[in-house]
Amino acid sequence: MFRPLTRTKQQLPREECLEMLAAGLRGVLSVMGDDGYPYGMPINYYYEPEEGLLYFHTGKTGHRSDAIRRCDKASFCLMDEGRRQEGDWFLSFRSVIVFGRIRMIRDREQIYEIARRLSRKFTADEAYIQNEIEKSGPGTLMFALVPEQITGKRVREK
Repeated sequence: MFRPLTRTKQQLPREECLEMLAAGLRGVLSVMGDDGYPYGMPINYYYEPEEGLLYFHTGKTGHRSDAIRRCDKASFCLMDEGRRQEGDWFLSFRSVIVFGRIRMIRDREQIYEIARRLSRKFTADEAYIQNEIEKSGPGTLMFALVPEQITGKRVREK
């Protein structure tokens, strides 16, 4: 169903892909947008290794939430910062692409717990996190991307 990586020598081992997902802060979530146009947006996320799910949040209304309600298929792409060897002009970086289906999280307590975990990737200020959840939590949609395929590769721009 999914295409194999063309340049197999550049393919990352699955474990390295999962490590990148666990360590990453942001990526691009792509869904089927209005009138059949792809809609990709930078988004922060939380990856739960034990469940193997990626979690995202959004408001209850808007382009993203409308697109997700219309079609549950999505892809998520993230790349590391890359590095440049001294004296080289080109960048070497790693990327991961996840294809899967989105399911909505409906349990409010689960939504708040995932929001806490996501927030802790950015701040250790528990009072701030709790205040944001109290303020924005009731208007937040949470969804999980259930991976069907995860691939990664190492790219040298040369």
